[in-house]
Amino acid sequence: MKTVTLNNGVKMPQIGLGVWQVEDEVATDSVKKAIEVGYRSIDTAAIYKNERGVGKGIKAAGVPREELFITTKVWNEDQGYESTIKAFEESLERLELDYVDLYLIHWPTPKKDTYVETYKALEKLYEDGKVRAIGVCNFEIVHLQRLLDECSVKPVLNQVECHPYLGQHELKTFCDENEIFLEAWSPLMQGGDVLNDDTIKNIAEKYGKTPAQVVIRWHLDRHSIVIPKSVTPSRIEENFDVFDFELTDDEMTSINDLDRNERKGPHPNDLND
Repeated sequence: MKTVTLNNGVKMPQIGLGVWQVEDEVATDSVKKAIEVGYRSIDTAAIYKNERGVGKGIKAAGVPREELFITTKVWNEDQGYESTIKAFEESLERLELDYVDLYLIHWPTPKKDTYVETYKALEKLYEDGKVRAIGVCNFEIVHLQRLLDECSVKPVLNQVECHPYLGQHELKTFCDENEIFLEAWSPLMQGGDVLNDDTIKNIAEKYGKTPAQVVIRWHLDRHSIVIPKSVTPSRIEENFDVFDFELTDDEMTSINDLDRNERKGPHPNDLND
């Protein structure tokens, strides 16, 4: 398992299992399977309604807690200082854990303008040792810059929709310049359109890999963190089998050039519920 070192010195696996839209009971089996395959990072969220299932999967896998890296997130309606602290404790109870490795703000919800206050609650949790690292999801440059200006603990990462058709190149450059990792959700693109792209398929054929494996390798080779989601055991294995090849500079450029700024999820400025 390849790890990256976050800006606070904590090591995080570069690939993890995402469990968005996975039912609670199914999450238990998926998490257990992923850990058996070799994954050590699991990404969930309060709004996914599967934290209990994730916690059960962690227990069933029987791997020492300190070998795992568990992420969860505060949902929009729980933003605010006190409500974030409360939401965190509830997530911890559902996961049946003593701490989480990474706690994130799920969306900036800029019209509500509570993300700075919410982030200060994350700082408190970090200072109290209840989380090992803190960060954000779906933040644009303007939102990140405000945290850098008004808060004291730099986010370790920004988890955003990212795939070859939505390369997030400007945002990634900003994150790189500020020692903030970009973490890709929906890394294979919802609906999988990118997996049918001829550029991706040709590279996959060259390496004897699947298009999905090539896209995951693209994320890794651009030094991003990636959390592909699957509930299918064979796909969970396939998505992890990406450490025996690397893409050339020309191949990276050809995939970078596929960018269409094509989102499948909402734009961060538009989601305020």
